[in-house]
Amino acid sequence: MYDKFNRKINYLRVSVTDRCNLRCVYCMPPEGIDLVKHKEVLRFNEIEETVKFAVDNGIDKIRITGGEPLIRKGIVNLVEIIAKIKGIKDLAMTTNAIFLEKFAKPLAEAGLHRVNISLDSIDENKYREITQGGDINLVFKGIEAAKKEGLTPVKINCVIKKSANEPDAKAVKEYCDKNGLSVRYIHEMNLGTGEFEIVEGGTGGNCKICNRLRITATGDILPCLFSDEKFNIRKMGIKQAFKLALENKPENGCFAKNNKFYNIGG
Repeated sequence: MYDKFNRKINYLRVSVTDRCNLRCVYCMPPEGIDLVKHKEVLRFNEIEETVKFAVDNGIDKIRITGGEPLIRKGIVNLVEIIAKIKGIKDLAMTTNAIFLEKFAKPLAEAGLHRVNISLDSIDENKYREITQGGDINLVFKGIEAAKKEGLTPVKINCVIKKSANEPDAKAVKEYCDKNGLSVRYIHEMNLGTGEFEIVEGGTGGNCKICNRLRITATGDILPCLFSDEKFNIRKMGIKQAFKLALENKPENGCFAKNNKFYNIGG
């Protein structure tokens, strides 16, 4: 699967819900959000059909995202369904890890390969402030559970404002070094103005080698995080939506007035 700039597209990010149990200040607006209706959210069979089509056409890396994917009812069953699709080399999930202690073992047994965990500070009070109420001790327990169950390598996603030398970022790095984790620094982005940088420790944000498409919980395939182009699988059919997403994937990200981090999985 190649786009018009001859970039090989082999990575699909699948958002399974727009809901989240945290309210991180850089993700959720202070006034709250309008949640989509349950009937608008893709059913498991629709996700399975979409992922199978994608894999049959060259996708071999799947990441399950949200919102917070662990609050999607039946998430373990969904992971098992996806894991059985032949051709997937990397099946991962991005989570805030609040519920990971409970889910690590069944997710591993269902076929999940690894997890990325959001952690912007290891200070209990600062973490509570950033997430507007989150308990960092649950995150630490979730990380240990993920390691125990082999959901490795466990990667930590740390949002920074300007530099990896910020005090919170440095403390997260020290924690990761001590606990056998790898850290990725994600510069705080602004979809509306097109402000983004390449992820430190990863490849996200590097438009020249971008290999991904995204599908939202309501079935919109997004060619680019920083674009308002979208193609709905329910309205167009899976094959046509993918075709148009590939054809309309831009060479470089620009800006997105309609996309929001909480409903596209970042």
